[in-house]
Amino acid sequence: MLRTNRLKAKLRSGEPQYGLLVSIPNPIVVEMAAYAGYDFVIIDLEHVMVNPESLENMIRAAEAADIVALVRVPDVNPKLILQVLDGGAQGIVVPHVESAEQARQLVRAARYGPVGARSLNAGRPGAFGKVDLVDYLARANAEIMLVPMIESRAGVANVEEILAVPGMDMVLEGAADLSQSCGVPWQAGAPVVREQLRHVLRAAQRQGVPYCAIPRAEDDHAYWRENGASAFVLGNDRGIAFRALQARLAGLKSQEHDRG
Repeated sequence: MLRTNRLKAKLRSGEPQYGLLVSIPNPIVVEMAAYAGYDFVIIDLEHVMVNPESLENMIRAAEAADIVALVRVPDVNPKLILQVLDGGAQGIVVPHVESAEQARQLVRAARYGPVGARSLNAGRPGAFGKVDLVDYLARANAEIMLVPMIESRAGVANVEEILAVPGMDMVLEGAADLSQSCGVPWQAGAPVVREQLRHVLRAAQRQGVPYCAIPRAEDDHAYWRENGASAFVLGNDRGIAFRALQARLAGLKSQEHDRG
């Protein structure tokens, strides 16, 4: 059943929120993130193939463990967005947003009328019709988050117009792809990329849209927090797990070498 979106509420209060990008299509990862103290997860459908049943069970795990579950879709695909929201997701993240028209398309796909054109359904979020469905429509429009990602020079150039579209609840930076757009692939900390991100942050502040950063270097969290970032995605589960596995093995091999 549709729940109060605590991420959206806490962002309004200015309290920093911390999330994890979930690329391993298993509910247990969502539960682990919740019990580790994260505020939200972004389940990834852009770079990962996840079957619908697994996605719905990952969202159920989020509900059971009391963590907000957003879903990153590959693009503004109304049918997929509809299915993801009907599965219970509390928000939609769209990568590579480069125009206000894309933002308006997102609103049309994800909001019920009169704001949008999302198809009516009394499924999981509406408790299969147990709740008053007219009231549910208004609550869904208020609670579900819409999050554009700015990941290119074109997106940065149009970010003011994108975030001026009513209904943008947070903006997520995409420094990795942005670095490629700037001609310095995988150099997310390059000065040209950092300046582009600052432009997005300033536009977000002018439009009153919370800015979500992805700290990569040691001082990134403090830098973006001091400059007004409201939320942070602390990497993805695969990368964190891989580095932990590497570090564990390297540590033991180092001990073995010292013994020899």
